[in-house]
Amino acid sequence: MPQLNPSPWFMILLFSWLVFLTMIPPKILAHNFPNDPSPQSTEMPKTEPWNWPWY
Repeated sequence: MPQLNPSPWFMILLFSWLVFLTMIPPKILAHNFPNDPSPQSTEMPKTEPWNWPWY
């Protein structure tokens, strides 16, 4: 049963993971988002109470 011989497949697995781990993360980390959220002010807005007449 030659398919149970791990010697060629293990090296293919290692080399493919080596390619994935060396080429793909820099491409993902180099991505910049066009709509970065701007920091909001930390002070709370002053709210007015509702003075509606209740019937």
